[in-house]
Amino acid sequence: MTTLTDPPHPKSGTKPRAPRAGGPAGHPVRAEGLRGLGPWAGAAVLVAVAVGMGTGLDRWQGDWAETGRRLHAAACLLGAPLAVAAGCRQGGRERRRGTGELLRTAVRPPLARFLVSGLPVALWAVAGYLVAAVAALLATWPYAQGDRPYPASLPADAVLIAAAALTGQVLGRRVAWWPVAPLAGLAAYAASAAVAYQDPGALGRLAPSADGAYGTVPLWWQPVAMSVWTGSLALTAVLACTVRRRVLAFAPLAAAAVAGVLLVQAGDRLWHERPLAHRQVCDTSTTPRICVDARYAGLLPQVVRALSGVTDRLAGVRGLPVRFEDRPGRPRRDEVELPMLTPVGRTVVRGRLTDPRQYAFEAGAALTGRQDCARTDPRVSAVDDAVQHYLAPNPAEASFDRAAARGDADDRAALASRRAARARLAAMGATERRQWLSAYFATARGCDPGEVPSL
Repeated sequence: MTTLTDPPHPKSGTKPRAPRAGGPAGHPVRAEGLRGLGPWAGAAVLVAVAVGMGTGLDRWQGDWAETGRRLHAAACLLGAPLAVAAGCRQGGRERRRGTGELLRTAVRPPLARFLVSGLPVALWAVAGYLVAAVAALLATWPYAQGDRPYPASLPADAVLIAAAALTGQVLGRRVAWWPVAPLAGLAAYAASAAVAYQDPGALGRLAPSADGAYGTVPLWWQPVAMSVWTGSLALTAVLACTVRRRVLAFAPLAAAAVAGVLLVQAGDRLWHERPLAHRQVCDTSTTPRICVDARYAGLLPQVVRALSGVTDRLAGVRGLPVRFEDRPGRPRRDEVELPMLTPVGRTVVRGRLTDPRQYAFEAGAALTGRQDCARTDPRVSAVDDAVQHYLAPNPAEASFDRAAARGDADDRAALASRRAARARLAAMGATERRQWLSAYFATARGCDPGEVPSL
């Protein structure tokens, strides 16, 4: 009689191996991370931050501190609201599928179920932001002029985005209303924008989007305190929502309270000027010497070339200021202020002077300016204009002269006076002009028309 038997295994003496339970291929977090909402959340954060940074590319590329400020603003205004909305959407998934009652009967505790669902969204959102941040830092690196990167805020921003995603998941589990996800994201954006675009005050320093003045960077412990503040608040919400012993939520709440007190008490002292803010790098081969902010030392050769026409025409002239300087505030009596290189995006874009002729004109105007005079005599104004035109003509002066020529009799008379003074200065011999300019610069800061040499 014939009997039916199982076919032999292809390899003699071996048995098929069953997949290991709980192995990497079957881990629920991995499955959620690959097939759930997480990858879409990460892509949304990446695209939003990249687009937000790309719209103002010329205003931060080449300036490390401004790149850090813009990345921080993008994390608070774009990354965190999107993470809140994604987490909220993920939190309502069990209710939408009608599997909430079934999952509550599972062996896995509520906190573990929450983390399996929430961590992939949080981690993907953080990954999207970090990819955009690394791309922005790489975009700044080729054009940086002497400063260094300021990455201290990146970990704090990553913690903020993860905390926003987990907090959104708590909200999505608690509020059974389908529009809650987009509304939560819009509310997070509005709250961040309200703090970012005005002086927040002492309590406003608790908002992650609060920032210091232009050109400042956070103290080393400010991102640490902010990470503890945002992360502990999110952990408090998660524990209050998932554990039976609610008293456990008081531990992160206490940590958040300590960090919050530190942030409020510090106030504006949370930010300080960059280490190189008061240092100058100078070229001593010219008269006056040319000095720029040490943060932009790489721009010094370009500035020297732009001002070469001015300094060449001043060779041998006495009574000049000691140096051109590039610092905030009024220059000293023996100094004259250069056109400001900051904020980037105006005078400087991607490590280059945008208009060297305009830059030279503004520097020459500072040499001949009489800012402290309440009123300047028309004759003195014509002399100042002649010196400024000789040192560095205004690139737009042709249009101004045409407008004056079409004006009334006073405008035409002033134009004729300016042109005559320019012609007399240009007609002087080299020695005579040096002597006249020396006499002129001896009175360049005075307001008495009788002291200014005539033309």
